[in-house]
Amino acid sequence: MVVLVSMTPEFLLADEGKRLYPEDFNAYLVIGENGRVTVFSGKIEMGQGALTSQAQMVAEELGVQLASIDMVLGDTDRCPWDMGTFGSLTTRMFGPALRAASAQARLVLMTLAGERLGVPLERLVVRDGLVSVAGEPNRSVSYAELSRGARITRVVDRKAVLRAAADFNVMGTSPQRLDALEKVTGTARYAADIRLPGMLYARVLRPPMHGAARLTLDTSAAEGLAGVTVVARDDLVAVLHADPESAAKALELVRATWRQSAATPDPDTIFDHLIAKAAGFTEVAASGDTVVAQASAVQSFETTFQKGYVAHAALETHAALADFRDGRMTVWASTQTPFPARAGIATALGLSEANVRVITPLLGGGFGGKSAFGQAVEAARLAQIVRVPVQVAWTRAEEFFNDTFDPAAIVKITSGVDRAGKVLAWDYRVYAAGSRGTTLSYAIPNIRIRSAGKNSDAPGATTTDLHPFAVGPWRGPGANMNVFAAESQIDIMAAALKVDPLEFRIRNLTDARMIRVLKAAARVFGWPTVAKGGGRGYGLACCIDAGTYVATMAEVKVDAATGRIAVVRIVCAQDMGIVVNPEGARMQIEGGLMMGLGYALSEELQFRGGEILDRNFDSYELPRFSAAPRIEAMLVPNNELAPQGGGEPAIITTGAVLANAVFDAAGVRLLRLPMLPDRVLKAIAAKGSAPTGAHSADPTHQVRADASRAARIPSA
Repeated sequence: MVVLVSMTPEFLLADEGKRLYPEDFNAYLVIGENGRVTVFSGKIEMGQGALTSQAQMVAEELGVQLASIDMVLGDTDRCPWDMGTFGSLTTRMFGPALRAASAQARLVLMTLAGERLGVPLERLVVRDGLVSVAGEPNRSVSYAELSRGARITRVVDRKAVLRAAADFNVMGTSPQRLDALEKVTGTARYAADIRLPGMLYARVLRPPMHGAARLTLDTSAAEGLAGVTVVARDDLVAVLHADPESAAKALELVRATWRQSAATPDPDTIFDHLIAKAAGFTEVAASGDTVVAQASAVQSFETTFQKGYVAHAALETHAALADFRDGRMTVWASTQTPFPARAGIATALGLSEANVRVITPLLGGGFGGKSAFGQAVEAARLAQIVRVPVQVAWTRAEEFFNDTFDPAAIVKITSGVDRAGKVLAWDYRVYAAGSRGTTLSYAIPNIRIRSAGKNSDAPGATTTDLHPFAVGPWRGPGANMNVFAAESQIDIMAAALKVDPLEFRIRNLTDARMIRVLKAAARVFGWPTVAKGGGRGYGLACCIDAGTYVATMAEVKVDAATGRIAVVRIVCAQDMGIVVNPEGARMQIEGGLMMGLGYALSEELQFRGGEILDRNFDSYELPRFSAAPRIEAMLVPNNELAPQGGGEPAIITTGAVLANAVFDAAGVRLLRLPMLPDRVLKAIAAKGSAPTGAHSADPTHQVRADASRAARIPSA
């Protein structure tokens, strides 16, 4: 069973409006008699550093040491409701509520301290959880003495003021991550590491392809094995054993026949399929008259961009342990969405949400893929049936089969420039990628942006409307495709006009913040620069995502003999407002760029209709350490703006910046992602010459060659 979760920021904001975070600061924190502060957050930690950055926000606003904070994340019984951890929303959406609660707690505690010490609030200072009279350090009282580990019921009639960036002591620093020691020593526990007495390991029968219907089932051979329990309930067939290997062997003995669906489409026909099946367009943005403007343009450009399906491929596969007792279900699950998971489990089991508890241990990566929680529902259903704890941990093959893939997508752009070399018209149509990343920072007077087809961002996305299998959010959902298309089109126009790509962007920008970020990246990268020859070239791309402004520049080398692209260097500048944890932010930039090499250069799912052909990393190739370029992650200071998103913006520019650099290096324009070696070779052959490093090739040449499965990302 695959459960899809919608994650559009617009939808989230609307939903958050209905289910606001609690105003009572007691919902977020409690101060123990020993002075330790326990913080409750519905967000989860999947490697992005949210555990530490949230603790920093509390420590700063409450006025305590970071070392005194204990974090409780993703526990639906203890934490305030939250839609989930995705969309670079933890710091920019939940962060303000967490900071406000901490600041309000500080105000109330200082008010209580003033009453205890007999001085007005204005004469008090707080440091490390100790409130004292200014200039009289011996007259003091601790938070622990004031709270005594209980809920604080005192109410004050004013709102606390958040600390200014100039006064930060904890925010804006890069302390050791709170999860560092347990992760480097191997003591960190993930969902598959949880054990309960008497638990059974389950292996679930899977169909050979999506859309297949089971015709017959024979479990007799598996039932004959000692210690095996077989469950066949509706669509759920599983074998359970106290030993996971024995469960796997028992599953091999289960016999089933299937009615399989027709094996269409495939990676090359999917684009025509998506266009044919997509519903009517929804208008995302419109201004001016693109038809009239296009007619008056001195030069027009019409381009089609494509991208295949991409797997999440997190190191940790989906896992869950479920325990049903006394009419209540508790599930330890690797999920980005503990509260939606609770709702999904309750529905599947016929229980009230009050009788379901989801606890989220550390996650070994998610990238949007663990927004779906099918394994948690499977484990819960089985535990309810057999009445003992049950663990479901997907194999790598199951992870690929059950994935909610980043959807294949198409973008068609028609644009035109005027005599001054400015973009006059922009007509943008996107199929299946949604609207995230379509908003332009450029000052274009005539714009029309339309989106067709349900996609990973849309509420109600399903497996049958458009795609042959489930799709869902993938780090920067939709924006990777949309920015690849838009920033490639900008480069196409600059090349045709023989204008430096940076100059062309600035010429068409009035957004001072974006100009500042572009120039910051250029200073560090050394732009403008001239291609060195020998297949080397440079590219740039910029975008706005999650409130963060990004400018990325890259150097690549294209091997004309093999078609392989080596990324030599990337500079990425981000203005993300106040930065809670600078080193954590830089790590997110670096990780995003490395992950971006995958969708840009090597990752494309192989399938036949609903049959998933990639089942492991022998055929589905991720970026390797040997492919890592020199990465320089820059944080452009902007303490006038509240903290913005940092988990996804950098990855969104990767496809575009590499495609633009490849054009500079080889004189060929790749319009389909990933840019596999065979596609590069066919583009070079179509161009009719070896790489020249000049901005002179046909800017609208499209390549749609077959995928190469070999050595896609070479070392720089």
